Amino acid sequence: MSRLDQLRGSGRAKRHNARTIAALTGNPGCNRRAVLDAAGIDKLKLAERVGFPGGFGQSRFALTRGNAFEAMLKADDCALLRSVLEVDLGVGYQDLGADDDDTLGSRHDRTAGLLAGATAALIDHPLLTLDVAGQTVYLEPDLIAYAHQGRLQVVEIKSFAIVDGQAESAKVSGAAVQAAVYVLALRALLERLGLDPSLVSHEVVLVCPENFSLRPVAVVLDVRKQLSTLRRQLSRLASVDALAAALPDDLSFDLALDPALLVTALGHIEPRYAPECLSACELSVFCRSEAAGSTAALGRSVRESLGGIETVEEVLALASGEREPTEEQAEAAAMLRAALRLRTEVLP
Repeated sequence: MSRLDQLRGSGRAKRHNARTIAALTGNPGCNRRAVLDAAGIDKLKLAERVGFPGGFGQSRFALTRGNAFEAMLKADDCALLRSVLEVDLGVGYQDLGADDDDTLGSRHDRTAGLLAGATAALIDHPLLTLDVAGQTVYLEPDLIAYAHQGRLQVVEIKSFAIVDGQAESAKVSGAAVQAAVYVLALRALLERLGLDPSLVSHEVVLVCPENFSLRPVAVVLDVRKQLSTLRRQLSRLASVDALAAALPDDLSFDLALDPALLVTALGHIEPRYAPECLSACELSVFCRSEAAGSTAALGRSVRESLGGIETVEEVLALASGEREPTEEQAEAAAMLRAALRLRTEVLP
C-alpha cells in the first residue's frame, strides 16, 4: 500500500473530473489541497465530517438549463451547432455516446480510432484520459471538431449568457480552464497515437446563449496560459510524495475516524487559504475558520503586501507603534503607520 493510500484509509479514492482538475489551478501553493487531492480523499465528505460543510455544485435550475441548451444545439446531427461553428452540412458527424451499454474503455478506444483515422469532422461524446497523480481520469468534452487545415478544436458548451458581447469573467475563466484540461488530454492521446500533439489547437470554442434568449453564439478563447498553469500544477501533484513522506507515519484521513482526530490530522499539512478558495475548494470553510485572525484570511494581495506579518493583531500593534518591527517587517510597518495616519485624518 502506498503512502497516499495509507493517508486515505479505508475509503475509495475519489476520481477526478474536468471540474476538479480545473480547480487545482485556483491555489497552486496549497500543500493541504495537493496532498488531499493526490490521495484521492473526498474533501466534501471530509469537510462535513469535521463540521464545516460547504455548498458546492451547480443548482438544479442551472443543470436543467444547461442540459436543455446542449440538447437543442445537438439536435438533428448538431444542425444548430453547425451553423454557429460555420461547419458545412456535408461534414461528417458521429455520436460516441449513443450506446448506453458502452464501457468507458471501449468508448475511449473508439475515440482514439476516430482521431487516428480522421473519419469524422464532429465527434460528440468523445472520451479522453489524463493521468493525475497516478490515477487515470476519464474526461468527456462536449465536442471535438476538426477546424481549418486539419487541426482539432475543443468545443465547450455553457449555459451562462453572453450579454452585449460580455460575460461574467469568473465563469469565462472557469470555462477556459476546463477546456484547457480537455486540450491537454487530447494532446496526450495524439502523442500516444504517434501523431503531432500540436494538431490540437490552443484556441477553444465556447458556445453560450446570447443575451437573454437561448440563441447560441460562439467565441474563441486562447488557453495557452491555462495550459501552462495546468501542466505545472499536475507535475506538482505527481511529485507530492515528498510532502506525504514528511507527515507522521500514523497520520490518516479515514472518514471513519473521530472528527477531532481528523481536525488534528489536517493541522499537520500547511494550507494556503485565501478568500477565493470559497468558490473552488470543498474544504475552504474549514480553512477560513482556521485562518481567522490571520492576514491570509484578508486575501492574497494583503498577505503578500504584509509578508512576514502573520496575524491581524500584530498588524494593528505595528501600525499603532505598540510593537517595534523586526528588520524584515520595517517596510510593511512604515506602510501600516502611514495608512493609520491617513485613516485618522479622514475619520477623526
